[in-house]
Parts: sequence; structure tokens; C-alpha cells
Amino acid sequence: MTFTEQSWPIFERAINDYHLTDCVDTPIHNPYPEGTIEADLYRKCWIDTVQWHFEDIIRDPNINPVEALTLKRRIDKSNQDRTDLVETIDSYFYTKFHEVTVLPDATINTESPAWAVDRLSILALKIYHMREQVERTDATKEHRETCQKKLDVLLEQQTDLSTAIDQLLADIASGKKWMKVYKQMKMYNDPDTNPVLYGGK
Repeated sequence: MTFTEQSWPIFERAINDYHLTDCVDTPIHNPYPEGTIEADLYRKCWIDTVQWHFEDIIRDPNINPVEALTLKRRIDKSNQDRTDLVETIDSYFYTKFHEVTVLPDATINTESPAWAVDRLSILALKIYHMREQVERTDATKEHRETCQKKLDVLLEQQTDLSTAIDQLLADIASGKKWMKVYKQMKMYNDPDTNPVLYGGK
């Protein structure tokens, strides 16, 4: 089983579990053992799913401004949690492949494996919600047909992205690709690098 074949059902489970309540305040109940890659993948997609719905809510044109600011803070925290978890998943890959002998002509990829997996998690959400639109009984035939065409593209993208991720991991495992991880170092969350925050000290 490839890594994406392992990951995809975990993403689907996280999305389906969230939609049992469809509430952003629902606590996560991770079914996988703590410290495993499966648990990290589930948590990753759970964070993405909650944030997806945060983004829906904050676009309500009638939202109370105070509630919107509170929600913006939650979105900021969610983004930081997402970034931290991507780095955790990259650490898993780095540990897994750290003893691989890198070939002299090895190349480096434009993104790390975990950031590619991040895109796959988001894609799982897009597919879930586009399929919802296709199946809407209150929508017009034209709307459903348009969404079906978009869903077809997303499913094609799933195949292509999964293939690319698995190929990248195979290339790292064989030494053809060199895995290098950069910490994201987001400056606006850091009180030492955001001038609005350190300026008030």
C-alpha cells in the first residue's frame, strides 16, 4: 500500500466524523493511537475540516463584527496548528529516510512531502463538498451538472497528486531526491518579529 492509499481513507474518516455534528466546536476524538502517523494524518485533516467551516462562517455578510474578530483569532490559531502539524509529519518522513544514501545527482523538490500531503488533505475536503453540491436536491439541474464537471476534475487531480506524492517518496527512498525541511518561521504570530506586537512592549 502506498502512502497516499494509506492516507486517503484517514482523511475521509476525519471529514465524515466531523460532519456527524457539522459543528466547529465539536471536540476531536482521534481514533488512532497517539504518536502514530495515522493519528497525525487524522488530526491534520480534522484541523483542515474545521477551518473550512470557519471560512464559510466568516463570509456571512450579516456576521456580528465582534464575533467575526473572535473567529479571525480562531482561524489564525488554526493556521498555526496546521503549520505545526505539517512540520511534525515532515519530521516523520525525515526520520524514515534519514539513513538513505543520497545519490550524487540527487535533486531537491519544490516542496516537502508533508506540504504535498497538506494539499491532498485539502483536496479531500474539496471533493467531499463538491459531491455535496452534485447531490443537492434543492439545486437546479444546471448547478448539479456544473458541479459534476468540477468534481470530475477534482477526482482527476486526486489521482495525479497521489501519484506525484508517492513518486516523490519513492525518489527520496531511493536517493534520487534529497529531502530538506525548512521551518516556516511565520513572523506575524511571533511577538518578537511582528512590529504591531513588539512595538507595544
